[in-house]
Amino acid sequence: MQKTAQDIIIKPIITERSMEGMEQKKYTFKVDKKANKIEIGKSVERLFGVKVAKVRTMNCKGRFVRQGRTSGYRSDWKKAIVTLTEDSKTIEFFEGMT
Repeated sequence: MQKTAQDIIIKPIITERSMEGMEQKKYTFKVDKKANKIEIGKSVERLFGVKVAKVRTMNCKGRFVRQGRTSGYRSDWKKAIVTLTEDSKTIEFFEGMT
């Protein structure tokens, strides 16, 4: 079964550090754990209509959490930092955040 762009890009990550990267046209997303760099780049191009220059990914371990005497770990997840080309337009979704 073919994954759609909405299945690969789960949500944007909005933090102070990711907002600083927007000046260099770097955008951060939470992505599907099984997606590779090529799929992530094509999904961002399809969803936002931009040109992707580079994709960097990292696997993030789930944090240890406790609730009363019950303890466990949150789910592991994957983060992608997408760099756009110089002539590409910006992503409008992030413009309202600054």
